[in-house]
Amino acid sequence: MILRSRSSTCWGHFIPVLVLLLLSLVGKTFSVDTSGINLGSGSSYDPWASRNAPPSERYADSGVPEYVITPDRLQTIRQSKLYPFFDKGGNDNNGDFQMAIRDTMPQINKQINFLLPFMGFGFNYTWLSLHGHLSFSNTPMQFPEYPLTFPIQDWPRMEDPSFIGPFYSRCKIGELNGNEVDEHAKKRPGVYFRMERDLYARTDQFGVEIREWLKWDIREAMVGTETFQPKHAIITTWKNVSFAGGIPQARRTTNTFQAVIVTDEVRTYAIFIYEWMGWTTHTEAGGDTTEGQGGVPAFVGFNAGNGTKAYEYLPYSQRTYIRDLPSNGGANGFPGRHIFRIDEKILPGVCIRDLIGSNLPLVFAPENGNMLGGTMVNMTGPCFEPGTRVTCRFNTRDADGVVIDENRASCIMPTFTEAEGWVDFEVSLNGGPYYWKGMFYVETPATSPHLVWFKDESYHQLEPENLEINWDPFNLTMNMDAKVEISLWGYRESTIEPELIYIASLESNVANRGKISVLPADFGDRDDGPEARSCRMGLLMINLTNPVAEVGMANSPMIWSRPIPLGWYFNQQWSRFMGSSFVEAMCDKFVEDDRMWKNFANELPTCPCLLRQATVDRGRYAPDFECDRDGNTECFYHQGAQHCVRTGMPNHDGAGQQCCYDLNGYLMMTSDNKWGGTPMRSHNLGVLPWNEAAKIPTMSHWLQDISPFYPCCMWQDEQSGGCQTYRFERRPSQDCVGYLPPGGATVFGDPHVYTFDNQAYTFNGMGEYVLVRANTPRVKLDVQGRFEQVNDSPYGTVYATSLSSVAAKDNFSATVEVRMRQPYAQWRYRLDVIVDGRYIYFDRYPQKIQHFQGVTVYTPSNILNQSHVVIMFQSGAGVEVIENKQYMAARVFLPWEFINQTRGLFGNWTFNMEDDFTTPDGDYKNWNFNTEDENMNWQQIHDEFAMQWLVHDKESPELGKSLFYHENGRSSNFFHRKDFNPEFDILPEIPENVTWVDADKVTQFCGESYQCKYDYSTTLNKEFAQFTKYYHDQFINIYEEVLKPEAMVVSCGQLPTPGNGRKSTFAFTPGTMVKFDCDSGHVLVGERRRWCYDSGDWNWPELGDASCIPEAQYNTMQAGITSGIALAVLIPLACIIICLIQKFRGGDEEEEGDMEFRVRQAPSKERL
Repeated sequence: MILRSRSSTCWGHFIPVLVLLLLSLVGKTFSVDTSGINLGSGSSYDPWASRNAPPSERYADSGVPEYVITPDRLQTIRQSKLYPFFDKGGNDNNGDFQMAIRDTMPQINKQINFLLPFMGFGFNYTWLSLHGHLSFSNTPMQFPEYPLTFPIQDWPRMEDPSFIGPFYSRCKIGELNGNEVDEHAKKRPGVYFRMERDLYARTDQFGVEIREWLKWDIREAMVGTETFQPKHAIITTWKNVSFAGGIPQARRTTNTFQAVIVTDEVRTYAIFIYEWMGWTTHTEAGGDTTEGQGGVPAFVGFNAGNGTKAYEYLPYSQRTYIRDLPSNGGANGFPGRHIFRIDEKILPGVCIRDLIGSNLPLVFAPENGNMLGGTMVNMTGPCFEPGTRVTCRFNTRDADGVVIDENRASCIMPTFTEAEGWVDFEVSLNGGPYYWKGMFYVETPATSPHLVWFKDESYHQLEPENLEINWDPFNLTMNMDAKVEISLWGYRESTIEPELIYIASLESNVANRGKISVLPADFGDRDDGPEARSCRMGLLMINLTNPVAEVGMANSPMIWSRPIPLGWYFNQQWSRFMGSSFVEAMCDKFVEDDRMWKNFANELPTCPCLLRQATVDRGRYAPDFECDRDGNTECFYHQGAQHCVRTGMPNHDGAGQQCCYDLNGYLMMTSDNKWGGTPMRSHNLGVLPWNEAAKIPTMSHWLQDISPFYPCCMWQDEQSGGCQTYRFERRPSQDCVGYLPPGGATVFGDPHVYTFDNQAYTFNGMGEYVLVRANTPRVKLDVQGRFEQVNDSPYGTVYATSLSSVAAKDNFSATVEVRMRQPYAQWRYRLDVIVDGRYIYFDRYPQKIQHFQGVTVYTPSNILNQSHVVIMFQSGAGVEVIENKQYMAARVFLPWEFINQTRGLFGNWTFNMEDDFTTPDGDYKNWNFNTEDENMNWQQIHDEFAMQWLVHDKESPELGKSLFYHENGRSSNFFHRKDFNPEFDILPEIPENVTWVDADKVTQFCGESYQCKYDYSTTLNKEFAQFTKYYHDQFINIYEEVLKPEAMVVSCGQLPTPGNGRKSTFAFTPGTMVKFDCDSGHVLVGERRRWCYDSGDWNWPELGDASCIPEAQYNTMQAGITSGIALAVLIPLACIIICLIQKFRGGDEEEEGDMEFRVRQAPSKERL
């Protein structure tokens, strides 16, 4: 929205000027967007027309009709620079005026009874001070040195207050001149405090008006507030306050300013308003006694307290530029009004003049956008003049911006910004250098929020009857009557240059209502050309038809769908131009092209055999958020799976592995059905450079690995030749034969360590220590832990430490630190994640998994408070950090490449405990200790081994250097105390005068867990012991089930399911018997049963591999077999018969011949 500028209503000691200014306000007009505002009758009530506080609050359930505010009334009340405050009315007829605050008692407590998020902390109370601030802790130091520096460097030895300081100085109540005429000017000098709660439900006039007033002031002044709804507000006013140390006449030299704090209990905004500034400093800061000038001016800004962080509002704070506060700012067009977002970090909402430098702060929203472009980014930083040429640079792509007002400009993210993760976002004015800089998160199309989507899953089909397209209209414009265009785009990689191709417009000039139905049959007669038809996949895009009228820009915002198949659109075109067998032809074309590429699957890590192994292998596998038992359980491409995992990072070729697990926790394989996990030629995260084919985040993965699934298996029968080729040749699941589970080590409690070889010991060091160090030509890894002293118990000081932060780095990767937040700062996030000195957050779905140089960091889907963080390195090393109720544990998982390569508190991983206590110089100790022996203690291990691994900021070859992000001038030495002597006893004795715990209660609660007993006895804190036992039991279970060598799973590998058949089980571990059956109309031939032996082999199929053949084929085969058998029997029988016949016939003839011969040879009677 374009706002007209408004002049100040500056009021002070000169009545004519005040009257003129007030009169000038009456004639002002505003352009106010009234959507979301209750419309109705006007009101005669005006807080500026009366000094009396408004009537009591009223809520929706009061039975009284709700007050309705009109646009004209809203315009009228928004013409005031200051928000209302009253010095009359109320219970004591003092209105908002704080009688208890005076020069001798400058601070009082206020209970606010709602959550006020401030700089990461959450408060429900405040201290209201005459000295120009609202604080949330003890009173700031009485005699500070000037200029003031926050946070206090000597914390915790000295108090470090948490405060909001519009004018943090030494003040006293001033005096009026005595000639005030205006009722507003006559209000008493002093401090005013007004709190308005539960504005959502308010129905009274003042509640509704202040809610709408604040809502539209914040929405129009601060970027990223389009949906903000005020819930609670605090209005604090310092009227006519003077400076401390001045002469009596100086009480008439005064300042008037206001701080308005507004929150919805998630986001918090602060508005500082400077009405009049007559002095800048006080006498203790070097100022004179008559005019309050000449010394160090007041501090303006915010301090989180407890030694954490601060924000000084430069160039005004403690500078002579502080005099410009009433004339600069310009929020809502008012000079002197300044706005900030203050819930997690401080983000100024107005431009800052006179800043000089090359890395100037830039505030913009949103801070993230789809890689495909079209996100409108609103920014604040430079002071924009009318006609200023603004250029925004996203990574390497430039876009022209448009000036909205002095404080704000907008630009549209360029189409197809080929990048992923955090990239540079820079702004240039009038073609000058890019001085104003920030970091912008580029979302992959697969993880970007669903802004355009189909109502159901029918778009996966070739011939759906009807498709309903839905979209989020407010991501384009708040005007639902605006006209939009819906277009279809394709993606292909026919050359090294990836191409995003415009295909066609589906609908034009339709209302921005968020829903429309289309008939795919209506697109059947189109001819979009061979280039468009060559696209297997694409996306829907929606943009404004007339962006100039709607958003004041020539380029329109765009919203995109996730990648989709294009069969529903191109079905008839493909049939016309490719023939009726186009599905088979498309699959064959994919197979032909894919065979030309390098074979990548053999270079990927082996899948774990069981789900419990996959969830422990934190260094190599992360949850697949499209099939995640803790999140999205749809598993569309892996039906029947309960969970899938993917390699957390692409390998050097950009490929990745995917492993899916069935309801029994066994690895699913494409040899059994088409829903098994598949290797990825292109990882979803892509790989640098992001501007080449096969390396584009999401798009290359979809093109190479998902879109072929449609023509090969989704649009063909599972038993077709194309699907068989896809399943068994081009994207076959990798079995788990040869999978080696990682080694693991942990630290928890106060603190207790389990090494990679499962050696347990206790070490209560204070400072930063090496947990794991591998520094060889083969592998490089550093994991460090910070241990800080445990809080005191009711009995007194606890001489033990606990884990508070973990930092890790792998070879040339970014450095990642996971740090536990302080208790009052855990209302939203439990842990801080710091990557190369920058705080990173994971509460949005697209940012649940983030990729940095050489490392991937993610939080599980079901973790919304950032209490569980996993760090994955390129080497396969993984670091898992968990927090529960201020108790932190860390686990490190390493692949077998790290065997005999590790040193540090987690020991040398050799499957031999004897060398676990290796010191940095290579020597190793071997202690035999028994936790049941009360005469033993931990001092020798502490002194001779563990303390040797204390790390410093100065690097050494054996230890490396501290990886932790040290703020506020601190170093590793800040966290270490040489004189700290921890509890060394194996089991500390519980003092006799402790009544809430004794040895029997410890034993009863902890059972056999020594670590639990030690912590309970040391801290006297049952909750501490409870989480020690929890982390201890967790790691023992992980070790027994996955990590120990005896738990290694033997796999017999793939045993393909016969086509048109099924298996009794998909298990593949020793002892498994698999039975085969066939579908109706098919008959099983071959071995009907197979067994998995302990050797990891399936028994030999003596009857051949099982297969299912059609009954007709089987009958034919059986007939042939029967005929063969018959022939095999009949032919020899016939031969025998023939032979016998011949023999018998041949024998008779021979006998007759012999007789005849004998007759001829015998003498006849005549002869005789």
